[in-house]
Amino acid sequence: MLLNRHPSNPILLPDPQSDWETYNVFNPSVIYANGLFHMHYRAQGLDWLSRIGYAVSADGIHWNRFSRPVLSPESEEDARGIEDPRVTEIDGTYYMTYTAYGNTFEGPGQPTYFGGGVMPMIAKSTNLITWEKVGPIVRGEDNKDHLLFPCKKNGKYMAFHRRPPQVWIAYSDDLLTWPLDEMKPVFAPRPDNGWDSFRVGSGGVPIKTEEGWLMIYHAYDPDHVYRLGACLLDLDDPSKVINRPKPFIMEPKELWELRGDVPNVVFASANLRVKNQVYVYYGGADHVVGLATADYHELLDFARNG
Repeated sequence: MLLNRHPSNPILLPDPQSDWETYNVFNPSVIYANGLFHMHYRAQGLDWLSRIGYAVSADGIHWNRFSRPVLSPESEEDARGIEDPRVTEIDGTYYMTYTAYGNTFEGPGQPTYFGGGVMPMIAKSTNLITWEKVGPIVRGEDNKDHLLFPCKKNGKYMAFHRRPPQVWIAYSDDLLTWPLDEMKPVFAPRPDNGWDSFRVGSGGVPIKTEEGWLMIYHAYDPDHVYRLGACLLDLDDPSKVINRPKPFIMEPKELWELRGDVPNVVFASANLRVKNQVYVYYGGADHVVGLATADYHELLDFARNG
């Protein structure tokens, strides 16, 4: 396997003394800034609502976390939880994509759910701690697993998102309007390829390389087993897939990946390059946070030639 699990795994566990991260901490975003690793992670506590916590680390392995969440539900759009953050830095501002799970009410006692309660949202920050909610990429459809690229194309923000079962790309001038006619699919499940035959979704923010965008993604099969794959996308037009190897690069193997709140899950939502190492942070069975690493050049060669 190209990805090597860290011997300290799992690197983040629930806190039984906390009210808001009692049961599960998982699906983290991690970025490297100012010489430190910054993690935002999904947490579930006594009320089972998902909130976003924050932790910081000097080595990417040992973490100091805030005692309270940095982003919490506060409206009908996210009344049932805030999930699965991915943080990107663009021109000195940090942007977090996250899934809002909620509803609005059109009349007394009449709930109207957004796409089954799922909506892809964006927030922004200058310090990674205080966040201002910006708005959704789309409304009224089951859409999640979204992320922002760390640069613009022709002055436009670029985002991946998932319209089941495919990964799609979207563009925006201002993060508020994402024209539907500019959205298009990037890649889909491969029915003849077993592990990614049922549904695919983005991993962490793609890594910009001279060869193209190096992307790690998740997929699951009809048995709902989550695995990780890698692919290489065109640098000028990331909707074009240069190569997508058929083998996966990681599957559930450890007990804490096989058993948890949702079994048989490795869900990568951060894959950052620090020098010549790629750090892949992932949720294990929707319960804890794991770390796997890979040599950058080996992973890039696999994505290009595998």
